[in-house]
Amino acid sequence: MTTFDKREEGFEKKFALDEELKFKAMARRNKMLGLWAADKLGLTGDAAQAYAKEVVLADFGEAGTQDAFQKVRKDFDAKGVVQSDHQIRRTMDELLQQAVAQIKSGS
Repeated sequence: MTTFDKREEGFEKKFALDEELKFKAMARRNKMLGLWAADKLGLTGDAAQAYAKEVVLADFGEAGTQDAFQKVRKDFDAKGVVQSDHQIRRTMDELLQQAVAQIKSGS
């Protein structure tokens, strides 16, 4: 194997690892987002956990983060929860940072 081949293989492995980290972080962020939204919606216990799972599953519809956001936005609107789009997106960003930190630390 040439040096070039070894470098290429290393880049491929790093790319795969980065993609796996991104997937795990997004799933964890969506679960935390679901729990945050469940609290705002007045859900607790099993109902909050079930709602968090719905948010995670909603994000598998299309690429990007729009699906999770739209689910939370729609549910907030339906229940009269006052949160601006900016507040929801800011929370999503903060939770993503937390999720990445948790995954990197092994929590």
